[in-house]
Amino acid sequence: MARARQKLTAVFTAAGKEAAGLESRLLLQAVTGLTPLALATCANESLLDQASAALLRDYASRRVAGEPVGRILGQSGFYGLNLHVAPDVLDPRADTETLVNAALALLDSRKVTRPRILDLGVGSGAILCALLDARADAFGFGVDISPAACALTRQNLAHCGLSERSAVVRGDWTDALSGRFDLIVSNPPYISHSEIAELAPEVIDFDPILALDGGGDGLDPYRRIASDLSRLLRPGGAACFEIGWRQGSDVTEILSARGFDEVRVYKDNGQRDRVVAIEIC
Repeated sequence: MARARQKLTAVFTAAGKEAAGLESRLLLQAVTGLTPLALATCANESLLDQASAALLRDYASRRVAGEPVGRILGQSGFYGLNLHVAPDVLDPRADTETLVNAALALLDSRKVTRPRILDLGVGSGAILCALLDARADAFGFGVDISPAACALTRQNLAHCGLSERSAVVRGDWTDALSGRFDLIVSNPPYISHSEIAELAPEVIDFDPILALDGGGDGLDPYRRIASDLSRLLRPGGAACFEIGWRQGSDVTEILSARGFDEVRVYKDNGQRDRVVAIEIC
């Protein structure tokens, strides 16, 4: 099995895939059913029979052609969870874990118990699942305009054993929402119209345009959400938003214009602006 992994890693490296070793392992695991430890220690190449080898070749060809591993396998890892993904939603990315970390830190610092969490544009449900998994006392609400995204989020919540502490509804951002929340999170579309065509093929060819296009300047969703934050946040509440790495000052300005003075920007692991957060008294 080591030989198969080395060969696959070499193919992906030659194709310019930055995570060639990791992606090789994930595809081999999917084909063989082996755990990471078993895959690393297995010397029995015969486990890769003719049918498995053919499937692996198909997976490898699709990956070299640009299809992300999550799309190939129909599942993706996020914040320690294994989630289903589909063409109707974004494939969860590691950068978004910055949003989860920031949101959990805000809940902890404000000593919120039994928090009500709202995820706007819930997509696959990755953020909501991660937050509810980390906070067993929380109840989460997910909203998305896409019926397919709502269905997939419900599937992932059930897969993670979180259905009883969650609800998912179809809606257009904050329209028709009532009640108040301790925490509001969102990873909205934030790519401007002009930048869509410049995106990497792995994004533009496989992620839904609805989850990418943030309007003329990429900031339309933030304006929509910001206009209703005061109505939807409880006293002592907080909100966190993923942003494009050059949008920190722009989103801060949008929130400040709505009267939110305590705006904080968090950086991702690459030391780029990735999350903007507010807190209210």
